[in-house]
Amino acid sequence: MKPDRPKIGLALSGGAARGIAHIGVLKVLEENNFPIDFIAGTSMGSIIAGAYAAGMKIGLLEEIALSIRWGDVSKVSFSRLAIMTNNPLEKLLRRLMPVSDFAKMKIPLAIVTADVQTGQAVVFTKGDAIRAIRISCSVPGFFAPEIDSEGRMLVDGGIVQNLPVDATRSLGAEKVIAIDVNSGVEMTSHPANIFQILMQSYMVIGRGSAAFQASHSDLLIEPNIGRIRVDELERAADLIAGGEAAMIKALPAAKALLENIEKA
Repeated sequence: MKPDRPKIGLALSGGAARGIAHIGVLKVLEENNFPIDFIAGTSMGSIIAGAYAAGMKIGLLEEIALSIRWGDVSKVSFSRLAIMTNNPLEKLLRRLMPVSDFAKMKIPLAIVTADVQTGQAVVFTKGDAIRAIRISCSVPGFFAPEIDSEGRMLVDGGIVQNLPVDATRSLGAEKVIAIDVNSGVEMTSHPANIFQILMQSYMVIGRGSAAFQASHSDLLIEPNIGRIRVDELERAADLIAGGEAAMIKALPAAKALLENIEKA
């Protein structure tokens, strides 16, 4: 007998601070008892995806998002390959996440990173999820790459698959809901520092890949948060509200996906 609904996967995009909008999306899905069978994330999306897959409550995620600042997840640490380290992020996640092993996640999880030498996506689904999340958030130039056991130099997955639809599909999802927090970006002023310049550049580079990945999704959700800069963590409340509004609007289409299967 065929299942009475397709398996649903969520693909959470990167986008630095804008990724906080994913919390609003998840909040609405949870309030409506919407099933999530698989979840994948890139960069900031990997943090939200990993934390939720590990069993962290939406209320706690929201509370953390409203108070966290860049100094809580990174610090200056000059080297030949980077000017900062995101080791504080890893320490924070190890303290907060109920589990760290992919095999123990409540929801099957995929984390996207990139091989900076080949330009290929490297998707983690086994081993230490927190390590994979830290790598997925290692923006080149800011944070040093990591050499894995196969000798690959890995960095932020956003440079190759910022909207991880294919990664979600590879987990077994039959229907993929993609959340892109970078659509409709409006730069109301010139970038004012190196962080804003680099992050805006990465967003521009990733648009083609994101559009390609979006075309592979069954439902694309684009929160209206384009006026919020990628470094504005202090706008967390607005970002969460933007995610909620977008998901509420898309609920009828999302529910239609659950019915889009032949019953035995």
